[in-house]
Amino acid sequence: MSTAIPMIELWRGGMLESVHHGHAVIWGPGGIEAAWGDPDAVIYPRSSCKMLQALPLIESGAADVAGLGQVQLALACASHSGGAIHTDAVQDWIAGLGLSEADFRCGVHMPWDSAAKARCQCGQDHPNQFHNNCSGKHAGFLTLNQHLKGDSDYVALDHPVQQACRAAFEDMVGQTAPHWGIDGCSAPNFACSIGGLAQAMQRFASARSGGSRRDAAAERLTQAMMAHPELVAAAPRACTRLMRAAKGQAAVKTGAEAVYVAILPQQRKGIALKITDGATRASEAAICALLLRCKVIDPADPVVESLIPSAQTNWRGKVFGEMRCADGFA
Repeated sequence: MSTAIPMIELWRGGMLESVHHGHAVIWGPGGIEAAWGDPDAVIYPRSSCKMLQALPLIESGAADVAGLGQVQLALACASHSGGAIHTDAVQDWIAGLGLSEADFRCGVHMPWDSAAKARCQCGQDHPNQFHNNCSGKHAGFLTLNQHLKGDSDYVALDHPVQQACRAAFEDMVGQTAPHWGIDGCSAPNFACSIGGLAQAMQRFASARSGGSRRDAAAERLTQAMMAHPELVAAAPRACTRLMRAAKGQAAVKTGAEAVYVAILPQQRKGIALKITDGATRASEAAICALLLRCKVIDPADPVVESLIPSAQTNWRGKVFGEMRCADGFA
């Protein structure tokens, strides 16, 4: 990967203890407005690109045929925590299609939501594919697949669902994907540059419902995310908290291995970043810093101190250090 720059630092006792390097781009209406590291660095966007994967769901007409509203569209873009608010909505969605949990191809993992996890650990429930953080995305795939009348293996690279997702992805990032890999939920994930991903987010930010079919779809997905931040992640998590702090000025989405994107509709800007060591603590701090730079969150909002703590404390409450943005970043 091309040369990354220091972005997030951890200090203890007045000494620099750890440094996280990365790449980031802010793309505005006229192109790149700011960049750190290499805008041409190629990454897997992982779950940060779920809104790109959801475009064919709307553009094909499948979402309207199925009667999907903002709740379902937000879940299609989500990496949710598997709480009841998420699983109940996905189950209702799938039942309305005449399908069941057995039709999913995302796999099973323990829910991240504490209450749901406790129920599974105590034997009151068992982990299933509805708990998978990608079950909303896969419900979207199943809805599109039903509309296209495809076979059951909708995560296969050559399946019409994934062909449609790849075409939308490559068009939005403005690049032919140089690589593809299998994501944690078994769906293909296509590589692109950091700059290309930021450009795609800027296209979402500029989309308005009175434009093309693509613009209308992008605008609907952005609005759904901002209207339901608790469905995109969960109340304790950074995506949800940052969207709430932005108060309708940003849609924010993480991806595994420390990727983050943001869509800023009022400013018509898109943001993408990648921390090269895959550290979530650093990607959350970095996206917070860039949202502060763009003035879409208040520096006094508690989310800022929680993600970029100026006073880190130990188990006894003693201050031992701080997290900072590296010189030259944000």
